[in-house]
Amino acid sequence: MRDITIFSGSAHRELAAAICHHLEVPLAPSRVTRFANDCLEVQLLANCRERDVFIVQPLVPPVQEHLVELMLMLDAARGASAARITVVMPHFAYARSDKKNAPRISIGARLVADLLQTAGADRVLTMTLHSPQVHGFFGVPVDHLHALHELAEHFRKVDIGNGIVVSPDLGNAKEASRFARLLGLPVAAAAKERLADDKVVISSIIGDVRGRDVIVLDDEIARGSTILELLDRLAEQDVASVRVATTHGLFTDNALERIGSRPDVTEIVCTNTVPVPGADRAPKLTVISVARPLAEAVRRIHNGESVSVLFDEH
Repeated sequence: MRDITIFSGSAHRELAAAICHHLEVPLAPSRVTRFANDCLEVQLLANCRERDVFIVQPLVPPVQEHLVELMLMLDAARGASAARITVVMPHFAYARSDKKNAPRISIGARLVADLLQTAGADRVLTMTLHSPQVHGFFGVPVDHLHALHELAEHFRKVDIGNGIVVSPDLGNAKEASRFARLLGLPVAAAAKERLADDKVVISSIIGDVRGRDVIVLDDEIARGSTILELLDRLAEQDVASVRVATTHGLFTDNALERIGSRPDVTEIVCTNTVPVPGADRAPKLTVISVARPLAEAVRRIHNGESVSVLFDEH
């Protein structure tokens, strides 16, 4: 791993350190200063000249703070004559803003993609975008990973012979089907209608879940409104047990506590793409590291090797 430098923003230094550990390279130091007028200044404290620079920064709350910090780091690396700058952004929060569903609103995902490119990003490495079309909003190459292999490896260790994978909405049904194939299980999906950011209605579940051990797969859990609504519908179907799995465990507004307090929920599984609030106080929670696949993707990008092999279902 010659001529590579990896920096971390303040959003998730633990993940950046774990990625560096797998690559056997040091995490380069940086410094963030806040002035009296609340403006930020970023200084990269390692050589970037003609080097392959990677900046690890998921967009997690406070999202705007971390976004500005990331853009300042990109600008600093470009000004320091980096040969190539790759943003390692395991969670892209603005991916939810992917369409114009009301008059006079901004498509935030496209705007932020443009801002990152303008700031100096030459490439983006991300994981489990909320909508696949967000990939096309970037004008630079994007390597879009998923955590299905890591989640499936965990569930192979438990008894799921009577299991079924359930997607909380039809939009996530394709990913749920891929996950179900990895586990050799059938798949079902919920018919969901979102009325507001914190209000959803699930009218029915497409598929036979009665008496089965359910694994609910979602790409992201924030407030948990969808999951809690789905749990109510599953309870009406007399399922045997429920396990909840997600890539991005944001768990805002005490969502982790509210989901974990349900007696029908056996386990909650998420990855460490984002720091998980209250993880040490949630006995039902299991956090799976995605540092290894992210590190392997970084290694392959740096060496000019194919990243697509990481998607192989076999």
